[in-house]
Amino acid sequence: MEQTLVKAPILETPRLTLQGHTPEDFESCATMWGDINFVKYTFRVPSTREESWTRFLRYFGHWQVNGFGYWVIKDRSTGEFIGEAGFADYKRNMTPSIEGRPEAGWGITSHQQGKGYASEAMTCITQWADSHLSAATTVCIIDPEHQASIRVANKMGYHPIGIASYLGDNVNLYERKSA
Repeated sequence: MEQTLVKAPILETPRLTLQGHTPEDFESCATMWGDINFVKYTFRVPSTREESWTRFLRYFGHWQVNGFGYWVIKDRSTGEFIGEAGFADYKRNMTPSIEGRPEAGWGITSHQQGKGYASEAMTCITQWADSHLSAATTVCIIDPEHQASIRVANKMGYHPIGIASYLGDNVNLYERKSA
């Protein structure tokens, strides 16, 4: 029995191209996740190259197993890597559990933050999700001090539903009803 590969659809916004990861994107991903300024509100410690490789491979697997996943965000005019965004089911060991619910996430490289790229990408991705995901709701978790991500979540229609414990820290838990 032949298995059909599921690939991320290519999406475009006025400034961005959102596409599935390719092997050529690994170096940019590893650089982004290895930047202390990028990870200060997530893992707080830069990822090693090996950790970045494991994360990178998960992106491909999410599309194959779940039919959804992450996109690479690139500048539409230059092709420059700007970040990543999408939905995942990480099977997080957290209380309360969000397992089985698509979890939205986004990350913009340190030098490209503050330009509205996360909101632009997530608006496009959320519209895609509304017409392609069968989930009644999606969720996201955000460090309480990460004001920029909280603003993006609010713009996307996510509203706070509580506090969750993850990796020994409290994170804000948000939910969005599908349109």
